[in-house]
Amino acid sequence: MRELRYLLIQIRNPDDPMRQQEVDCFARAIDCDPTAISTFDLLTGVPDKQQLDQVDALLVGGSGDYSAASENSWLERTLDGLRRIIDLGKPTFASCWGFQAFARAAGGRCIHDPAHAELGTIELHLSDAGKKDKLFGKLPSPFYAQAGHEDHVIELPPGAILLASSNRVTNQAFKFADAPIYCTQFHPELDRAAFVERIETYPQYVERIMGLSIEEFAERCRDTPDTQHLLKRFAAMIAEEC
Repeated sequence: MRELRYLLIQIRNPDDPMRQQEVDCFARAIDCDPTAISTFDLLTGVPDKQQLDQVDALLVGGSGDYSAASENSWLERTLDGLRRIIDLGKPTFASCWGFQAFARAAGGRCIHDPAHAELGTIELHLSDAGKKDKLFGKLPSPFYAQAGHEDHVIELPPGAILLASSNRVTNQAFKFADAPIYCTQFHPELDRAAFVERIETYPQYVERIMGLSIEEFAERCRDTPDTQHLLKRFAAMIAEEC
């Protein structure tokens, strides 16, 4: 079986030290060589159809400095690009910022909402649809995942299928009914060690959201073995269709 090719769409500043870490984390979670993942910087534009056609699936991750709830011409251009991906039905797995941006691109609502911020290892519960889903259905309920966000998807796009919720935030994962696109507010690509490493890069969030030191915060984080299999199942699903 040939190795699948992925395009990781990133929204990170050029000097963000997590740019390569994000590639490595997705590669570990998928169980592929990092060289199977090419990257595209959304700060430079949006991928065209030729670039999309060169890969089997798309990945979209988090963002150190950019909000999917903002209003500016750059984000509008990006949302137009995501709408084209949805229209093409390109297999995609999007987490965190990607979850928020895809929700908004397809007609959902995302707001900046510190009152519903989450940071750390959180407990989630499957919806009825999630329990029957090809990727999510093998998860226990509850399950645990790494999360960090202050923006909040308060309304899913029309026709989106809710897969999982937390006690604080209802919309934690969804899929499109008519396209192989999965979106999670949490980070299935991050294990505990990678999550703590990333939080150490953005310590301001720990102080602002949790009021803790990095050391105190790290002690509260736990391993999340169940969500570590989501991206492997996504890759297997795409491989079956290639």
